[in-house]
Amino acid sequence: MNNGRLLSLGAGRLRTVAAILISEVNQVIPVSRMIDLAWDADPPARARGVVHNHVHRLRQLLAGQAEIVTRGQGYVLIADPWAVDANRFQNLVSGAREAEPRTAVAKLRQALGLWRGEVLADVPGDRVRRTLGVGLTQARVAALQELGERLLLLGRYGELITELTAWLAEHPLHEELTALLMRALQASGRQAEALDHFHRTRRHLKDQLGIDPGPALSETYLAVLGGTPAVAPHFPGRPSSGPGPAMPYAPDRPPAPLPSVAQLPPCIPDFCGRTGEIAALDQNLDRAPRPDCVVLAGGGGAGKTTLAVHWAHRLKAEFPDGQLFVDLRGFERPPMRPGTVLGMFLQALGVPDAKIPDAVTERSALYRSLLAGRRMLVVLDNAGTAEQVRPLLPATPGALAVVTSRRRLSGLMIRDGAALVTVGPLPADEALELLGTALGRQRIAAEGAAARELVERCDRLPLALRIAAARLMAHAGWSLADWTKKLADEGHRLCELSAADPDLSMEAGLYLSYRALTSGAARLFRLLGLVPGPDVEVHAAAALAGHDLERTRRHLAELCEAHLFEEQAEGHFARTGLVRIYAAKLVASEETPADRELARQRLFAHAARSRLWPG
Repeated sequence: MNNGRLLSLGAGRLRTVAAILISEVNQVIPVSRMIDLAWDADPPARARGVVHNHVHRLRQLLAGQAEIVTRGQGYVLIADPWAVDANRFQNLVSGAREAEPRTAVAKLRQALGLWRGEVLADVPGDRVRRTLGVGLTQARVAALQELGERLLLLGRYGELITELTAWLAEHPLHEELTALLMRALQASGRQAEALDHFHRTRRHLKDQLGIDPGPALSETYLAVLGGTPAVAPHFPGRPSSGPGPAMPYAPDRPPAPLPSVAQLPPCIPDFCGRTGEIAALDQNLDRAPRPDCVVLAGGGGAGKTTLAVHWAHRLKAEFPDGQLFVDLRGFERPPMRPGTVLGMFLQALGVPDAKIPDAVTERSALYRSLLAGRRMLVVLDNAGTAEQVRPLLPATPGALAVVTSRRRLSGLMIRDGAALVTVGPLPADEALELLGTALGRQRIAAEGAAARELVERCDRLPLALRIAAARLMAHAGWSLADWTKKLADEGHRLCELSAADPDLSMEAGLYLSYRALTSGAARLFRLLGLVPGPDVEVHAAAALAGHDLERTRRHLAELCEAHLFEEQAEGHFARTGLVRIYAAKLVASEETPADRELARQRLFAHAARSRLWPG
């Protein structure tokens, strides 16, 4: 609406862009996030321009009513937040939690009355509806539960039965609302109908998800069956109704026992450093609400798995119901399939082979049902994509998933509320500490300058430092200066930083990250091996590849996602020495001399233009 006039946005992506801006009114939304939400598949090359055009059109339509301003690399819709139904809804629900029952019922009815069907139903795009709508849909169900509790307290059973019957006809898998309806029917003297609703819900759960009702709904059923008053059961993860009249809650029935599950690998005994990352991980546990998933993302050799296992062992007391661990081999061929991992997890949780469903969705549902109400830690190591991880995430607040990956897995942050902790090179003092732990602190102190140079030659990466330490320990006559001199030869540095195990080499780790790139990003990565030094500027990269800026930015963003580059300032990207050396090796072996020369000529021409016209 604009000054009382209904605006026509059509049925296309203009409506999607408007929904994104309105959903986070008065908050800056990066263009990159808008692109990610607005396109379900890979966005086209012109996606940024399409978003800009739609924002321009919305500015015209909203003139005089609201303002869309540019902030950095994003946009913000400046408007009265209470003009957005979603904000009004949440404000009314919050007010109801502190009100006496009759006032609370009025506020909750007013809040629920703002709904006109499914959230964002008229907005095209599955991704934007899932991302922006899931929280609101859950809040709607929670408000309906809150309304039901207040109506039960007031004895207004008929109203509650009418509303819940209509809702459950469309959403038959809601165990919480089924239990609420059963309590209202029992209180009205309609015990047979209450039992019938239970059996109907059990059939739906079995047919669609392959699971049985949870302990809380089963507890309600037993109470109704025995003719005793069914009090409000506890559903794991259900939010507290906050201040208000006390409701009689039954004591929790403990979940059925599980086999002892302790799958964590052993810790490295000489683990050291990573104080900043451990502090960031600990802070996520203290957040309210706490995320159900934490992603440790970093390049090959950064020590993500070592850190995840070390931190997980520190947390075992917090998760007394067990720990699951799997190497997803996300960058190997073939990677672990989610269905295979779920089968392994279900076996570990005591499910007989004959009872494990075939479909991935059914395995995931059974897995989450077994974890419901339990405090378990799930470590998903070496993930390749968000899609590989998502079926393996627990769905109970008592559990925590720790994911490690060479990529940021942004989809888990956007869709699943995951927290991100980046694992990069060690700080110089921690890198020296790691080297000293392996070789002896006296040796490091005696050759301080060589030690400091050595950690820099290793890019301060734990794997490279441990390989260097192992080589030094195997050659007792070598000094740190000797070894540092060997690493100074860039033509042999990657070869020197390898061990007998083919998986324990810096080049092998870089190859796995490189192989997972799209063809365009992989070629840009190779060509950047022609550029000396650690820094690359986006215009120079575009000239080198012979591509336009938008395409080059997408490829550089992919390289940053894979932790092969890092954007340090707008349009300026940096890489480590080992990454640069690896790119130089690739461009020499995989690009023809003619292609290398042509790329150099484009880069020289760009440099000449830049000097002539610096503006």
